[in-house]
Amino acid sequence: MATKSDYSADQIQVLEGLEPVRKRPGMYIGGTGVEGLHHLVWEIVDNSIDEALAGYASEVSVILLADGGVRVTDNGRGIPTDIHPKTGKSTVETVLTVLHAGGKFGGGGYKVSGGLHGVGSSVVNALSTRLTVKVCLGGKIFYQEYTRGVPDADLKVIGKTDTTGTEITFYPDSGIFETTVFNYETILDRLRHQAYLTKGVRTSLTDEKTGRRYGFYFESGIQAYVKHLNHGKEVVDDDLFYIEKQIEEVQIELAAQYTDGYTETIKQFANNVITPDGGTHVTGFRTALTRVINDYARKSGLLKEKEENLSGEDCREGLTAVILVKLPDPQFEGQTKNKLGNPEVRGYVDQVMTEYFAYYLEEHPAIARKIVGKALLAARARKAARAARENILRKGVLEGASMPGKLADCSSKDPKTSEIYLVEGDSAGGSAKSGRDSKTQAILPLRGKVLNVERARLDKMLANNEILSLIKALGVGIEDSFDIGGLRYDRIIIMTDADVDGSHISTLLLTFFFRFMKDVVDGGHVYLAKPPLFELVKPGRKSSEFIYDESELEEILDRKIAERKKDGLKVNSGEERFRQAGFIEQKRYKGLGEMDAEQLYETTMNPEKRVLVQVKVQDAEKADAIFNKLMGTEVELRKNFIQTHAKFVKDLDI
Repeated sequence: MATKSDYSADQIQVLEGLEPVRKRPGMYIGGTGVEGLHHLVWEIVDNSIDEALAGYASEVSVILLADGGVRVTDNGRGIPTDIHPKTGKSTVETVLTVLHAGGKFGGGGYKVSGGLHGVGSSVVNALSTRLTVKVCLGGKIFYQEYTRGVPDADLKVIGKTDTTGTEITFYPDSGIFETTVFNYETILDRLRHQAYLTKGVRTSLTDEKTGRRYGFYFESGIQAYVKHLNHGKEVVDDDLFYIEKQIEEVQIELAAQYTDGYTETIKQFANNVITPDGGTHVTGFRTALTRVINDYARKSGLLKEKEENLSGEDCREGLTAVILVKLPDPQFEGQTKNKLGNPEVRGYVDQVMTEYFAYYLEEHPAIARKIVGKALLAARARKAARAARENILRKGVLEGASMPGKLADCSSKDPKTSEIYLVEGDSAGGSAKSGRDSKTQAILPLRGKVLNVERARLDKMLANNEILSLIKALGVGIEDSFDIGGLRYDRIIIMTDADVDGSHISTLLLTFFFRFMKDVVDGGHVYLAKPPLFELVKPGRKSSEFIYDESELEEILDRKIAERKKDGLKVNSGEERFRQAGFIEQKRYKGLGEMDAEQLYETTMNPEKRVLVQVKVQDAEKADAIFNKLMGTEVELRKNFIQTHAKFVKDLDI
């Protein structure tokens, strides 16, 4: 048995240099999965972008090497190569081997930077089996190589040059990361965003294995970003609002444009770092926007004296905006930098927005009338929705005690052990109710195709029985009354037929969750059930084999045919593949209703056998664009999408 005296100084482990990083990588890059792997790229790229923000670099390139490495190059000043006074080593080696060493701690290296902790380069070095650095500076080319964070030799000169810049090549340690395969699209998206946020900078990505190469350059910066976000949407006017101003040491850049949609899209950044939870810069922007629109509406007579002011929500309906502030000492709330906390920034953004957005409305009266008119319509719709919601609440329709009549609830009251199946059609719903585990599985049959909420306000949604039943069953409320804490089921499983109609219903439901219950999706609660496509019945046996996709079926048939040939059985090339493989029956399932209760449970609902696909939003911008294409009013966008992707569809069943 251990005693107090067992705990002594020799049991306290002191990790030196970069050892803490290799010991606990999650503390520095968030994890060792795919996101952590890509975080290595962000750390090095952000350093290059900081050079661009400081006005010293105009190009940043990333190359995915054929041997699995990543090379990041910029044409900035180059990491200093002289001996650092505190470490006695070259500054290059100091930056790459000492945590919290960099030009971002008030030493004058950077007035503005996104990489704030100064640990980026050294962390990448620690988590790589090999890293090389090449610096072009003072007419010389300097080079150094590292193995798992330890230098193989001192920094040395390997040539002459008339350029400046830094090139870092690294190879992630496969002993640390779950995968060392980088995603081209993920990195491409990051570089595109950095080009939007740092106007005049060229970014590029090359994949040596595939030969793919793509680059970005946006002279108009965040103006181009707003136009990108609004691509395919009907805009109020092509002439968007844009202003760039500096107050004290804070640089403020704002771009905004209205669409005819109902959703608000605001992207906010501080020193090129996205702040998804907003902060003082967003508060200043929203406050000023609402005030300016109300002032203009009053002054122009569009808002009558007796009418109440337009709310912020009314003024922002259909708004797409990008807010970018750059400041020397950003104060982010929380370790994840999700929210900007500098109080002075609110006043600065408010001041700039109040002055220049008022000018914009005065100078563009036609656009101003459209913006105010849209806000007035939003206010009327909001009042109608509030009345509809209050009427429903008054009747107790959304209360937990009043569940929809067609809901077959589970007996468990613990959300962690409960799940709900949203089932297409009454027939499949009946089978699901009969075959389910009634303790943990609830069934909500949905009749027909639910409302397309992409172009619907709340009052219309609450008038739709299927949507209303879904809101009631989940228990989280909607819009103002939404509370993720009320979720009654840990898993929400969409179960539809494996055909075009089933896919359409799934898309309609996903549109609803993405637009009105995104927190439910982000929390990992939404799943798609994957029912079997085929049932294979062997001769003389009662048991069946269920196949969930066509590629799996082809593999089984190839294997069975090869086995028959190996056993000396004659297989004619002209015979059907199923007969060659020795099966006598193959059934293609097109609907859930074709299975009885027992089959439906065993193939699609049994936790030990079923296949579920979890729905996650990896890129909110792409998701927004796809939902707009598929579910919006622009037919041409949908037509182009179908034409582009039709070649990937096999055996389309219409």
